[in-house]
Amino acid sequence: MPIDNATIAAIATPPGEGGIGVIRISGPDAADIAAAVFRRHRRRGEIPIDLRTTESHRLHYGIIVDPSTGERIDDVLLAWMRGPRTYTRQDTVEISCHGGPLPLRETLRVVLAAGARHAEPGEFTLRAFLNGRLDLAQAEAVVQVIGARTAESLRLAVSDLAGDLTRRLDPANAALVSLLAYLDAAADFPDDEIDIDATGHRADGLIAVDQGLAAAEEALAAVIAGSHAGMLYREGARIALVGCPNVGKSSLLNALLRTERAIVTPIAGTTRDVIEETINLEGIPATLLDTAGIVETEDVVERIGVERSRAALQTASAIVFVLDGSCDPQPGDIEIAGLLAARAADQQVPVVIARNKADLPDRGDLAPVLGLLPGIPVVALSATTGVGLAGLERTLAAALRAGEGSAQPAMISARQRAALDRALAHVHDAQEAWALGVPQDLLATSVRAALHAVGEVTGENVDEAVLAEIFSRFCIGK
Repeated sequence: MPIDNATIAAIATPPGEGGIGVIRISGPDAADIAAAVFRRHRRRGEIPIDLRTTESHRLHYGIIVDPSTGERIDDVLLAWMRGPRTYTRQDTVEISCHGGPLPLRETLRVVLAAGARHAEPGEFTLRAFLNGRLDLAQAEAVVQVIGARTAESLRLAVSDLAGDLTRRLDPANAALVSLLAYLDAAADFPDDEIDIDATGHRADGLIAVDQGLAAAEEALAAVIAGSHAGMLYREGARIALVGCPNVGKSSLLNALLRTERAIVTPIAGTTRDVIEETINLEGIPATLLDTAGIVETEDVVERIGVERSRAALQTASAIVFVLDGSCDPQPGDIEIAGLLAARAADQQVPVVIARNKADLPDRGDLAPVLGLLPGIPVVALSATTGVGLAGLERTLAAALRAGEGSAQPAMISARQRAALDRALAHVHDAQEAWALGVPQDLLATSVRAALHAVGEVTGENVDEAVLAEIFSRFCIGK
């Protein structure tokens, strides 16, 4: 994909008011465009600057002016960075203005008037990729870093930004390249024979076919296995708090949030709709859904709330079944337990029973519920006093992570996962073909397809349409 040689500019900080806001300029004319609108502060007055003759990676204090009128726009700090030691590997200028919308808009206006083109979404990072500053996996990790919602998801995203995903795919890539080189050579020179030693390596140092396919399979499978955990940390989990009226769902929501978000009264049916709030659940970004009590009712509004609760129960990625531990389960509790048993059986959705009101005398017999939900973890707690909340959080986090196994989390996107699934499928095709003695030129077709699919993740094989789709998800200025 050719690089547009225009010099681009955009506001690189979020909209709204703040201490500072940054205008980013990148391209061959960045120094000249910045010099056209910037004046340095000196005792003898404000003077122009020739950035091309100044030392790189230095800050300059001065003002932004409108060259057409001489009007002063803002006091700023200007950072001059000569390529290739920049994010885009092009000459880059960053202007730190006061962080109000107007100073930023006016500064950008005069920068564009001086010859810059307004950057498209993600165009700075696209240039970083096209200029070899980042591979495609690292470029996509930029979005993950920006959108990280917990410290753990940020840690994983920063690891990928540093090249962790590419390093994890290196063994598969190296094995497939080696195999393809051998298979292509074997097809071109069918009469030449290369001995394979006891370790499975050929005399030329390249690995044997079965060894190479096994290495590629292992590396790809490991990344794919970690994608479930990566999705959990990237996209989070929706956790529904369900139960009968007045068992303490809203009190539990408030306790988990450590704030009074939901209205709590002794009157049954206070919650009439689904309330959503987010928490950090041991590094997992989680959305808690406080639902209306599931009960038969003639009240039109309450009935709508109950239907929404049932819908939340069916779509949540985990469920906390809240019971009143101070009394025996009610008929409504048995009905909900039946619904949860069906959902857990069909879709393997984790369920945790929160036996609330542990601050009251324990008079409840959970046997009727546990008979429908065998093996479901039960946590005794009090939403009023906070006793048992930490245990509930640990149990919920463990239940959500149960499907991860021991795989290292991989923060891969749906596009990356699809490409890696194709790569692994092609490796399996090649293994089957090798076992059946299929001619090597046909075997090479599967190996080449697997290598191409891996290249779709790292960026060696990706077309302009895919790049445009990827970088369109970025914010302008990044």
